[in-house]
Amino acid sequence: MTPTMIRNPILPGFNADPSICRAGDDYYIAVSTFEWYPGVQIHHSRDLVNWRLVTRPLNRASQLDMRGDPDSCGIWAPCLTYSDGLFWLVYTDVKRKSGSFKDAHNYVLTAPSIEGPWSDPVYMNSSGFDPSLFHDDDGRKWHVNLLWDHRGRPSRFGGIVLQEYDPIEKKLVGPISNIFKGSPLGLSEGPHLYKRDGWYYLIVAEGGTGYSHAVTMARSRNLTGPYELHPDTHVITSRFHPDATLQRGGHGDFVETPDGATYMVHLCSRPLPGLYRSVLGRETSIQKCVWGDDGWLRLEGEKFVPQDEVPAPVLPVHPFPAEPERYEFSPENGLPLAFQWLRSPYPERLFSLTKRPGHLRLFGRESIGSWFEQSLVARRQTDFDYDAETEVDCDPTSHLQMAGLIAYYNRFAYHYLCVSQDEKAGRSLQIFYCNGQWPNGMTMLGLDNPVSIPDGPVRLRVEVRGAALRFFYVKNGAWTRIGPVLDNSVLSDESGEGEQSKITGSFVGIGNFTGAFVGMAAYDLGGLAMPADFSHFTYKNLPKE
Repeated sequence: MTPTMIRNPILPGFNADPSICRAGDDYYIAVSTFEWYPGVQIHHSRDLVNWRLVTRPLNRASQLDMRGDPDSCGIWAPCLTYSDGLFWLVYTDVKRKSGSFKDAHNYVLTAPSIEGPWSDPVYMNSSGFDPSLFHDDDGRKWHVNLLWDHRGRPSRFGGIVLQEYDPIEKKLVGPISNIFKGSPLGLSEGPHLYKRDGWYYLIVAEGGTGYSHAVTMARSRNLTGPYELHPDTHVITSRFHPDATLQRGGHGDFVETPDGATYMVHLCSRPLPGLYRSVLGRETSIQKCVWGDDGWLRLEGEKFVPQDEVPAPVLPVHPFPAEPERYEFSPENGLPLAFQWLRSPYPERLFSLTKRPGHLRLFGRESIGSWFEQSLVARRQTDFDYDAETEVDCDPTSHLQMAGLIAYYNRFAYHYLCVSQDEKAGRSLQIFYCNGQWPNGMTMLGLDNPVSIPDGPVRLRVEVRGAALRFFYVKNGAWTRIGPVLDNSVLSDESGEGEQSKITGSFVGIGNFTGAFVGMAAYDLGGLAMPADFSHFTYKNLPKE
């Protein structure tokens, strides 16, 4: 029983919209995965200090098909709970986010164990996003979600609606109640309900997911309200603390330990110093909270501002093995859990671990940023400074075919060093990049003249130091720089579809919700599915001194 400190963020890199639950001595956090497949990341801990990724339950076509989902759509704000001997997972699959309308479909699925088997989803509704399931102490179950109002009267965030869920009939039943319109900060979403000491507590995310984000709390003696606001309105927000390390604090969920200690997980981001750009995306942190004599929850310590370090519960320390720096590929082990691909429930059309033993074979499909079939397998950037490398073996026959190493945010933000074919240079290296110039984003060439290379495998490397990205390749047995220094900061929420408005020192209206990835990609714009074989992939973080 060794007390220690928890260092934030507990889930670095793109791990947004956390939902936490406890099952016995085990704690689990589910986070949004948006357009990345498989859907929903679930992490496990036994001490709230050490966490590891254990599963992504939405892993087959009967559960999830995101082909055609735009950037930053797909899986939004899952809610993970444990009740009646089952894990319950509620989530949204967003098919459209831009403009006045949202196409947001909500589902629930269950499993007897966190590793599964997870059921096929049950459809709930499409009236809004960020669903949550509340298990009342009388055995009834209630579904809450944001009501989206395309009319904008006065806001498109139309309140939090409640409806009963019948687990026998597997459908929502009874009247729909609009239980909460939000605080003056507005943009209320991400609801979670709890019951404590005869009170129903509701927490919501407010202020948008930018630099005014917040966790707001309200309570009522009755499930359907009326709900009174917390005397401080918010439990967590960074907007009063522009110098805090953890910015954009909001979208929270809390859990209690067996001895009654309360901890809240919440999203946050860490902008690059001097820049309003969060290349690591929206991350997950945790805060220790206390219940006041007035029955309201507050942070332990300074009001509102999320802390870099918080006291850990008095539990046995339970570390996990460190993530490897080098990933090998084999059919026996499957694709390493750190990696994901985009949108498609049919990975066999994108890659294979059996076609060439000891290699990951990508089949070139559609172009960079395609919303349908893009052969890109990557892992999250989880550090401001890192080195990544791979070795690719491919034989492009025209400029329409390419394969290599990519740092990727979305269709308007990426840096790509690839092997291709050029009329003059022959088999050669070229760099393609896009700096978030939305809505007319154009791919730029990093090299005026492609660099000729001999046949055979080619080793490629990327070095990222904050906002600076540099590519390398092996020439005559030594790493050699290629191309200009590129702007890695464009691989961020704030720049993924163009720079956002800056008002009083902070960005508002951020419409990008993921984070930077680094990995392997192959494209064949001629439709011939050129194979590209990758022998390994390494990712080495370089911690700040």
